[in-house]
Amino acid sequence: MDALIKSLRPDIKAPDVAPETRPAELDPAEFLAAAVRADQPRPSRAEAEAAVHTLLSYIGENPAREGLLDTPRRVVEAFDELYQGYHQCPAEVLNRTFGETAGYDDFVLIRDIEFTSQCEHHMMPFYGKAHIAYTPVERVVGLSKLARLTDIFARRLQTQEHLTAQIAAAVDEILKPRGVAVVIEAEHTCMSVRGVAKHGATTFTSRYTGMFRDNPAEQARFLSMVRGLR
Repeated sequence: MDALIKSLRPDIKAPDVAPETRPAELDPAEFLAAAVRADQPRPSRAEAEAAVHTLLSYIGENPAREGLLDTPRRVVEAFDELYQGYHQCPAEVLNRTFGETAGYDDFVLIRDIEFTSQCEHHMMPFYGKAHIAYTPVERVVGLSKLARLTDIFARRLQTQEHLTAQIAAAVDEILKPRGVAVVIEAEHTCMSVRGVAKHGATTFTSRYTGMFRDNPAEQARFLSMVRGLR
């Protein structure tokens, strides 16, 4: 039975409800080119190692002790690997497609793409799985390319929300499919090993375009395939 709920403060006018809006589009520069230009000024490797030396001193360590003598070099080398996504071009990963699909007209889903990224707020890792689907128009992209695309964006300082939006926008803009669906589930060490220290808490984010955004049935089918085949 429907219940009528009366306001306890009838003298206060209810705020106007804003019309429903769609998510803002990302700047194509975020996903069509490498984030760092070859001619962009950057500190030298020696300067980067000196910064690590300073941080070791800041936390109360002795950078001159045997176990830490080579740590600045190792940290900078690790940064080169962890953040290599700044130097890679997302568009190049998706630029080769294949047209021999025998008229395939359903969506393609790549599930459980494992990734590790770094939180831009604390520079601590977050890690998990990405699930990406798109409905092609005549041509498809190699299956490994969506995993590589995920790694490019993940190997930058990120928020999970931004990572989700970037992947969806890149696939949508470059492949021009009928729709894109992206769901990411991840654990953030900035929440599990510091601060509230809630181990095992998982964050879910999603982004839908085209048919996945406009057709609830297709969105539900995508989520069913992501969650139901474990």
